[in-house]
Amino acid sequence: MGRRAQRALLVVCALLLAQLGSLIAPAYACGCGAMVPGRQSTMGVDRETSVVRWDGATEQIVMRFTVNGNAPEAAWIMPVPSRAEVELGDPDLFGELDALTEPERRTRHYFWPRGDDWPFAPDGDGLSAGAPLPGDAAPPVGVVGRERLGDFDVARLTATDPGALRDWLETNGFELPADLATGLQPYVDQEWEYVAVRLAPEEDGATLRGTLDPLRLTFESDRLIYPMRLSRLADQPQSLGLYVLADHRMEPRGSIGGDEPEIRFAGRVSAGDSSALGELTGAGGMFLTAIDQYFPRPERIDADHELRATASDTPYRRVYYNYELRMFAGVTAWLATVGGVFVVLTLLVVGSAVLRVRRRAGGVRP
Repeated sequence: MGRRAQRALLVVCALLLAQLGSLIAPAYACGCGAMVPGRQSTMGVDRETSVVRWDGATEQIVMRFTVNGNAPEAAWIMPVPSRAEVELGDPDLFGELDALTEPERRTRHYFWPRGDDWPFAPDGDGLSAGAPLPGDAAPPVGVVGRERLGDFDVARLTATDPGALRDWLETNGFELPADLATGLQPYVDQEWEYVAVRLAPEEDGATLRGTLDPLRLTFESDRLIYPMRLSRLADQPQSLGLYVLADHRMEPRGSIGGDEPEIRFAGRVSAGDSSALGELTGAGGMFLTAIDQYFPRPERIDADHELRATASDTPYRRVYYNYELRMFAGVTAWLATVGGVFVVLTLLVVGSAVLRVRRRAGGVRP
């Protein structure tokens, strides 16, 4: 083998090794905090959906992740403004909310045929869709509690030093991003606490795939806030869905570095609308606002989501329209109309011709 061939082979091998390294390097993504899998494995969060309930004094966050990859375990951390209680959430909650807030479907008719209709496209079906659319000097890290909840190993922590917090997490099996201490500094400055979660399936050999069990956090807060600042550590775009339950319709104060938040549902709900939802709303019900947001460049996230009441509790539901060609007695209305006009014109022409013939024959007086 010549030197040029050897050099080419070395270049190809180097490229293959680089690609392999990118496949086994940890990938982390989480719309609320920071998540990473264990070593030699990969995982991504396809979608994070949370239900946030706030009554003016107490906030609850029920979180659900849909993940992909081959990681047998992973970890994430959620900053909270005060002491949090943690428990498993109701897995039926999200399905019931999806059904409750699904878009309304309506039909709109149009008269003249379009590109997919006959005679332009004999096999066209005439359908399209559109949409209108968080004393003594305190130790650097304090352990408030640690418990096992299903596949979750949960540690509730306090910290006065972000570096010490990161060291404690690593020592106790919570492998998190190398630059976590920098991301945690604003929360340490505000004297927040932390919920660290290690996702480790109880079944031997199981990997983290699909939709995980929801986790519910409850803490005191005089403002409705959803922690997002740590998401700037993510290495891939983020998709966030929030179901917000409060006394009024709510909206984020800003986009915090992502695309403009979109409201896809707003309306008052009650326990009668959903059995799982009733535990959160109580008998009196609450106003539900469903918000979607996309973060194409997570490194631009610069704050937590703080939500405020809108000027009015205007209800809203997305509407998807099915456009159908108008029919009349089994025939397209345009064809029936054109045919009718043609018949009338034909009769007029024929009648006019008959009159002219009769005049010429003298059978009709002028």
